[in-house]
Amino acid sequence: MTERAAAITWAEVDLDAYQANLRALQQWVGPRVQVFAVVKANAYGHGLVPMARAAVQAGATRLVVHRLEEGLALRAAGIAAPILLLGYVPVAAAPAVAQHGLIPTVITLEFLQALASHASPARPHPVHINVDTGMGRYGLLPHEVVDFLRAVQHIPGVQVEGLYTHFATADEADTTYLQRQWTVFREVLAAVEAAGLMPPVRHACNSAATFALPAAHLDAVRPGIATYGLRPSLAWEPPVPLRPVLTWKSRVARVRTLPAGSSIGYGRTYITKRPTTVALVPVGYGDGYVRRLSNRAQVLVHGRRAPVVGRVSMDQIVVDVSHIPGVALEDEVVLLGAQGEARITAEEMAAWAETINYEVTTLMLPRVPRVYHGAAASLA
Repeated sequence: MTERAAAITWAEVDLDAYQANLRALQQWVGPRVQVFAVVKANAYGHGLVPMARAAVQAGATRLVVHRLEEGLALRAAGIAAPILLLGYVPVAAAPAVAQHGLIPTVITLEFLQALASHASPARPHPVHINVDTGMGRYGLLPHEVVDFLRAVQHIPGVQVEGLYTHFATADEADTTYLQRQWTVFREVLAAVEAAGLMPPVRHACNSAATFALPAAHLDAVRPGIATYGLRPSLAWEPPVPLRPVLTWKSRVARVRTLPAGSSIGYGRTYITKRPTTVALVPVGYGDGYVRRLSNRAQVLVHGRRAPVVGRVSMDQIVVDVSHIPGVALEDEVVLLGAQGEARITAEEMAAWAETINYEVTTLMLPRVPRVYHGAAASLA
């Protein structure tokens, strides 16, 4: 029995679509700009290792994750591509970073010194420096960068390979703050250049900035959400075609008709007004189908929309299929994606849940098996 046949709720991941999105982004930025594929947070819910392998096969020159554990998981899977860590790494983890050839983001001399003690001066370990130009999170402040780079020069065994920043509002229609951050970063780059300390790789653009601010492409871009076929913003249309990568599916577990006045789910938040045919679907917040979708979301059955009625529970939802004839046990239910001519988008589900499309896929929990298809499926 295949994993898909045994599953009651599963996700289908189209690796052809993912690779097409990566190649479209590469074409957009041009051959002189590297594309770093962001696969953090379990590749936005799509599956860390399979998506990383597909990214490398499609031409991504580097993989980007946030945490050390993600980088170690990629190395354990036999992935040899350069891996950039965006987030904080404890000083005690410096030996693991060195051993597995991961490229950390460094903002303290303490970590650099620890890393250098496990590296060879003849083969310095590459690191990247994050410049906080207005995100207010991780990174050096602009005025700290040149002095920090000078200090790094006195630590044998490490070498600054990259300098980068992250934009806070690139996905908004108003580009005022985006332009302000870009100006600050250019000023930092100019100061670093004047000091003779410029590293070979400069990068700034996430998905939204890759589309909205071509001047900031620099040496590399770091697209994440767009590679999965999701829009980085509802404020404007992406200039390249994006193909959704993930379809989330379940099955009808029961069909019955409830009389008028029947309550459905915890808290009795839905009471039938008339005899109502409902289908039980085995998916819930234990799978990442969040409770906020209660009495708001819709699913697809027989290519038609059916509303979720009552509260989403840990393992089950109930949908009204009174208007859909012939619904039967084990019929396919699409929670996210297309069925026939109908489609439920991640952006639409995000609106129902009062969140963003990033969270819709990232919250899909591990007990939902991912089923990979496409030319790169053998890599999964």
